Amino acid sequence: MAKVIGDISVSIDGFVAGPDAGPHAGLGSGGEQIHAWVFAGEEADQRALDRAAEAGAVVMGRNVFDVVNAPDGWKEGMGYGADRDARPPLFVVTSTQPDTPRIASLYEVTFVTTGLQAAVDQARAAAPGRDVYVMGGGATVRGCLEAGLLDQLRLHLSPIIMGAGIPLFDGVSPRQLKQVDIGVSTSAVHITYDVL
Repeated sequence: MAKVIGDISVSIDGFVAGPDAGPHAGLGSGGEQIHAWVFAGEEADQRALDRAAEAGAVVMGRNVFDVVNAPDGWKEGMGYGADRDARPPLFVVTSTQPDTPRIASLYEVTFVTTGLQAAVDQARAAAPGRDVYVMGGGATVRGCLEAGLLDQLRLHLSPIIMGAGIPLFDGVSPRQLKQVDIGVSTSAVHITYDVL
C-alpha cells in the first residue's frame, strides 16, 4: 500500500539546516554537512537515494522550493534524488504562487495554497499506488507529522552537531514511532520509522 513518507536529513542535535538559511544559502551556514552523505557514494547512502528516486510525487514547502528553483538549484542531471535526477510531480505548499518558476521546464509543479492536507491529497491523486515523499523543509515535515499525515518518517542522521539552525521537531507533540529499517554508512544513519 502506498505511503506518505517524511524524508529529511538531520544533524544529531535535530537541525535540518544551519543558521541563516535562505534562497541563496538553502542549507544555511555549515548546513551542507548535513547532506554530505548524498555525495559519499557508500552502499547504504546509495540505497537511500534509490528509494527516494522511486517517489510517485513529492510535497515541499515554499522555502525549499525557492532554493531548488534558484539559479544554482536543481538542474538537468542533478535534482530530486541527487544524481538520479528523478522527476516526480512536485506539490509546493505556499500562500502565493510565484511567477514562471525556472524548474517548470524540468518538473511538473503544482502550487497548493490551501494547506498541507490538500497538498498531500493532490500528491496522492497524482501518484496512485506509489509513495508520496514529503521532503521538507523542516516546517513542512513537522507540520505533516503533527497533522497525522505521515505513515513513515525517514531520517538521514548525519554525524554533525550544528548547535543552531532550523530545528526539525521544535514544538511537535509527543508521538510514538516504531523503527522498521536502518542503513548505516560512515556518512549517515538512515532510519525509517512507522508513525503509530
